[in-house]
Amino acid sequence: MTNTPSFATCDLCDVHKNDGSGAFRVLPPVFRDFGAVHRFSGPVVTVKCFEDNSLVKAAVDSAGEGRVLVVDGGGSLRRALLGGNLGAAAARNGWAGVVIDGCVRDVAELAASNTGIRALAAMPLPTEKRNEGQRDVAVQIQGVWVRPGDWLYADEDGIVVADRVLN
Repeated sequence: MTNTPSFATCDLCDVHKNDGSGAFRVLPPVFRDFGAVHRFSGPVVTVKCFEDNSLVKAAVDSAGEGRVLVVDGGGSLRRALLGGNLGAAAARNGWAGVVIDGCVRDVAELAASNTGIRALAAMPLPTEKRNEGQRDVAVQIQGVWVRPGDWLYADEDGIVVADRVLN
């Protein structure tokens, strides 16, 4: 197991709740926990795609180095953007976590993946591979802006994003 980060999203919210600058954001409580790691944080890498996980696969197949992959899947509940093989690749390649505004599949396999995985729901249908999408662009996740290089913190209480490392 990786080291458990020492933060609590509740504590971060207590400190930053009056931040009106937009530097501190809280994602809506719509994400389910699918990975073996329930508390994770790291600098953000983004992918924007719709019902095509080609760029998600490319990302998790690369070195994660403790980063968090944030996937703007447009909130689609029709196709799974991450499954057991990609969850295992994310863990093997050192990704701290993956947050998907969309679905996952192979839930039992994901639960054994030594990485954080959050998504809206499970859906057994895979995506089409069209090599479409964008990487390293600002994305909106459930109406909240997330940018490459932001820091994401996720635990049992929720997910927060900041424009810098928070102590």
